[in-house]
Amino acid sequence: MADVRHGVEQRLAELGEFIREQRETASLSIRRLADLAGVSNPYLSQIERGLRNPSAESLRKIAHALRLSAESLYVRAGILDGADRPSVADAIAADPQLTADQKHTLLTVYESFRGQHGRTTARESTADENG
Repeated sequence: MADVRHGVEQRLAELGEFIREQRETASLSIRRLADLAGVSNPYLSQIERGLRNPSAESLRKIAHALRLSAESLYVRAGILDGADRPSVADAIAADPQLTADQKHTLLTVYESFRGQHGRTTARESTADENG
């Protein structure tokens, strides 16, 4: 049971940290984001510190204020299973409005961003192996 509690606490801490990072990236004070989201300043502060488990409605409001998809916060909060969502690469490949060249360019840019965060992309792994 302690492992489950620790997992929930870890997930809440990571969710709060993500929301704080997004708020800071948007150059919003905690008070301003709370106003935009229609939640109280203390409640948002507790969420950011991982002390509160926000409701789906609160997450939707926060996501809207940060101009994020509510789904992205739901997955981080454990409300939705991330495995049920298509990957970014799948979503790009499935978009009928993009040409093949546009899809290739978007995937290249996306993979380069992921690589900047210390992750190795499939192409980089293959290139390293073929060296």
